[in-house]
Amino acid sequence: MSSLPTAMSKNLASCHTCSRVQSAELHHCERCGAPVHLRKPDSLQRCIALSIASLIAYVPANVMPIMIVTQLGAAEPSTILMGVATFWDMHAYPVAITIFIASVMIPGLKLVALGILCAAAAGKLTVDPKNANRIYFLTELVGRWSMVDVFVVAILVGLVKFGGMMSIEAGPAAVAFAIMVILTMFAAHAFDPKLIWDRIREEKKH
Repeated sequence: MSSLPTAMSKNLASCHTCSRVQSAELHHCERCGAPVHLRKPDSLQRCIALSIASLIAYVPANVMPIMIVTQLGAAEPSTILMGVATFWDMHAYPVAITIFIASVMIPGLKLVALGILCAAAAGKLTVDPKNANRIYFLTELVGRWSMVDVFVVAILVGLVKFGGMMSIEAGPAAVAFAIMVILTMFAAHAFDPKLIWDRIREEKKH
């Protein structure tokens, strides 16, 4: 792999916006005008910082109540896992499984995947670059679907308004959960998978 010519060795860069390949000396894309870099600036540092911030938000998102159901004056807070258990007890298995996968499993796995990618780019972990690329693109693809729980809460808050009989309000976990998902999306966008290939190429040279 080290004997093959690379775009960087030819001083060619791909625009991060429209993917046009051009000389990195231009600094701005000739097609769309976006800044052009050989690699995303401070990619690894920004990805690590955003991932840590997302991990911090992940804890209250799963521990604190995501919605508060008030029925006949009695307020009953509910966390994500409590909601999954409620739907499971109601024999609504597809709904319970969907919420668990989208709201608990996918965000957690995405944070693990970002950790693996950052460790590989920093040279702390040996990962096949082809598999790393697959992990990266899969992480970008599924990350946005984690917002399904926030959408469900937003719909219920807007629809269930029966005065003193029954009402639903969003809990503090809804904000933490939305922040966590958005931060993981920014972290995946900030990461440059080319850094892993650069690391492998440097190791082969030595």
